Amino acid sequence: MSTPVHDDPLSKERSHLASSRSALRAMREDVESLDITDVTANWVNAAVLEHQIEQRIKALADLSDTPLFFGRLDYLHAPGAEQAEGGEGERFYIGRRHVHDADGDPMVIDWRAPVSQPFYRASKKDPMDIALRRRFGYTGGELTAYEDEHLSDPGEAATTSKLLQQEIERPRVGPMRDIVATIQPEQDEIVRAGLAGSVCVQGGPGTGKTAVGLHRVAFLLYAHRERLARTGTLVIGPNKSFLHYIEQVLPALGELTVHQATVDDLVAHVEVRGADDATAAVVKGDARMAEVLRRALYSHVTLPTEGVVVVRGSRRWRVPAYELEEIVRELLARDIRYGAAREALPQRVAHAVLVQMERAGEAPDDRVQNAVARNAAVKAWVKAVWPQVDPAKLVLRLLSDPDFLAEHAEGVLTEDERKAVLWVKPARSVKSARWSPADAVLIDEATDLIERTHSLGHVVLDEAQDLSPMQYRAVGRRCSTGSATVLGDLAQGTTPWATRSWREALDHLGKGEAVVEELTAGFRVPTDVIEYASRLLPHIAPGLTPVASIRENPGFFEIRTAEAGTADVVAACRELLEREGSVGLIVADARVPELADALGAAGIGFIGPGEETTLTTRLTLVPASLAKGLEYDYVVLDEPQAVVDGEPDERTGLRRLYVCLTRAVSGLIVTHGTDLPPQLA
Repeated sequence: MSTPVHDDPLSKERSHLASSRSALRAMREDVESLDITDVTANWVNAAVLEHQIEQRIKALADLSDTPLFFGRLDYLHAPGAEQAEGGEGERFYIGRRHVHDADGDPMVIDWRAPVSQPFYRASKKDPMDIALRRRFGYTGGELTAYEDEHLSDPGEAATTSKLLQQEIERPRVGPMRDIVATIQPEQDEIVRAGLAGSVCVQGGPGTGKTAVGLHRVAFLLYAHRERLARTGTLVIGPNKSFLHYIEQVLPALGELTVHQATVDDLVAHVEVRGADDATAAVVKGDARMAEVLRRALYSHVTLPTEGVVVVRGSRRWRVPAYELEEIVRELLARDIRYGAAREALPQRVAHAVLVQMERAGEAPDDRVQNAVARNAAVKAWVKAVWPQVDPAKLVLRLLSDPDFLAEHAEGVLTEDERKAVLWVKPARSVKSARWSPADAVLIDEATDLIERTHSLGHVVLDEAQDLSPMQYRAVGRRCSTGSATVLGDLAQGTTPWATRSWREALDHLGKGEAVVEELTAGFRVPTDVIEYASRLLPHIAPGLTPVASIRENPGFFEIRTAEAGTADVVAACRELLEREGSVGLIVADARVPELADALGAAGIGFIGPGEETTLTTRLTLVPASLAKGLEYDYVVLDEPQAVVDGEPDERTGLRRLYVCLTRAVSGLIVTHGTDLPPQLA
């Protein structure tokens, strides 16, 4: 006997999905129909309100291939008073955004709401007052399956969710997607950590640290929207390819206001056209350079030896040199920004003049003090004692003038270190200089010494292990009054100045109080692949806990000898393209042109890292130096030893290889014509 349609649970859930989509469409239409013609007083307010409405319409978009809800919670009792949405035994559908009906009753609850938290954290041991947790499975945008866990039923054993496992292992084509349906308890704790504190997440490949950081931003915007709307949020990634890869995650969660940038973007005060060798870059990136810059900047301040005479009408007022010296010393002792002190200086001198006026029986007011501060004699004195300094010119002189550098680096940098950072061919001007990325960071430090950098409410820093101490300082300035989420993996540090410990890095960032969390459960990389790559850990990051893959599918993993050279590499790519999903061919940077020619000759189309994949072009040719942070369903890794040899030293090369080995989600083929690195034996 068949079950009536109205009693079929799947039919009921599909009906609720259709009703929810209809309600979301109505919410969007309500916003679109708003008439602001007579609401605003001027065109500026009208433009702001119109922009806000446009953003709200975009946030209410119903993405056809994105499930509107992915779970359901049936509570045993009403949630707490602070979660006033429900009554006793109420049911909540958990999704990417809030949806309500015409009466304002919720049809879908935002995954970030407190009432949604048990979906991620409830268990048999701690059911959190949940009778039933239901997960939904989708094919495209159609609801096709469901799976129930009776958390409060002691007679039902805990089982691994098949739908959860399928979602984790689902092939990935195109940019990174959100993980709201698969967030695990240890990830959820980090995502929902408060705004006041900073968090550092150490996570090996495939542990979801990037996703955790992005979802933390989305959660903080939900919980502290008004505050962060004023102060701003920023996601910092290692390169443009990485940012392009992650750029759709937050919009898919309805968050459209988060800015993204690289560290180079933050410090783009000059055009970068040059490059440093490793030795120079390490010294320039050392935190000691901040002290060298501070000394060089304040060397421009001179103690006055003569007084200042201010003429007003028929009277002459003289501030003696000793009193002016006290003013200068007091400002130096206050440790305020160079520019702020310079702006305060004329007012201090003017105040000294006003004191004399009052002693002489006059009654000057603020207007008189401001006039004295603008007096030509006072301005000339300030210019001589505390001159304006251009930060780029300051750095230019330090890197070009050996005597100037030696004077201000005395006791800070060794003679060899000073020689390493000096330019062989000094530039004549800021515009003609061939600035390197490390030079731009020095200019940013000098700029902040002169004028305080604007601070944001929250900053997410991803792939942080590759930053120099000076780069950490540059990022820290952007969240000096806010908080930060730092994400990285010490084993994947591939720069000569890579982070040695998170505590050291956090101190440079100015967030020494941050909590360090470690993610060790691997959701992305197959078991066989991560176990193979983990052979490198004792050589690149001894002491780190290896990632333990929780995937049931061990993955596709082969090591092949490329006897026919590039022809065998091309054949491996062609084989993987017959499977569903994206394919990445990762090669040592020096071998990119050769492999590009081979693919072209074989008639196989390919794109570069960060470019959009299509149904006809699913192969990406990835230089090893750009592989970090990216992922593909299947990867062909060409010549591991060439990847190692492409770096300045073996340790860095092995770390680069570790990164390349762990980019695969479903399968990996390693091809080699030369011997594999002995560390993989």
